Amino acid sequence: MSEALYLPAGFARGPNQGEGLIGEVTEALHRFLLDGWTATDRPPPRIEEDLSFVPKDREEVVYVMMYRAARNTDLTNSKHFRPSRLNGAGADEILYERPPLYLDLHYLIAVHSKFRSDAERLLGWALLRLHEATHLIYRPRRYIRPDGAMVDSTGAEWSPDREGDGVIMEKVALALTDDLTVGDAINFFTIHEAPYRPYLTYVARCAMEGALVSGPATVIRSHRAEPMRSDPPASERQNGRLGRAAARPPAGRRTIGPEGHDHRPFNDPSDSED
Repeated sequence: MSEALYLPAGFARGPNQGEGLIGEVTEALHRFLLDGWTATDRPPPRIEEDLSFVPKDREEVVYVMMYRAARNTDLTNSKHFRPSRLNGAGADEILYERPPLYLDLHYLIAVHSKFRSDAERLLGWALLRLHEATHLIYRPRRYIRPDGAMVDSTGAEWSPDREGDGVIMEKVALALTDDLTVGDAINFFTIHEAPYRPYLTYVARCAMEGALVSGPATVIRSHRAEPMRSDPPASERQNGRLGRAAARPPAGRRTIGPEGHDHRPFNDPSDSED
């Protein structure tokens, strides 16, 4: 479909900025695990995504598989276009963007070794290593203009090492979670024709950015604001705080039910014998 069918004249759409973020998070998780191996008496474990893979020798394996991507409902966002933070004062061209899509990426971490005790030691190493993963990805957020230029939030040329005031950083956090029960895990391994292995579940939170849309600047007209009232109520003080309200007159006694017929109180003087 041509852009002219859904964009006004004079507007241009850039490429999607965050469509490869999920794959980058998975690759960053692989790299973080391998970079944390410090043992010198044995080689680092092999990273695999296929749960049915079983090595034929004594090679140790860490399985990393993303099994679910869900929207983060704690950060629900709208879909309307809004002016981008890249716009400068007095710019002839305005950049528009949609709010980012916040996602929770769920990962299954399983281990395999020839002996069960070695697999449990490997699981403990993975648990402590991933406990240090405060951020899997921490870099300046990259914006791609419709003309293809890559800039950061300040409008300068994008660089992964750039930091400072006004530079918005892209952060992908990782946290241990209890997402799969033992029954769910058994079914999960069975579907993939893999033996049951010790496992951990993690969730990585990220934000996917859409495309930037550029267009000419427009004039915004708004209604004139109504003048504020100059006569504050009597119960309001000059500083704006509420004072003591005027006392209400006492209300009369209400009669509940229909009016009585030929009814007189006991102390009616007309009932006296005199």
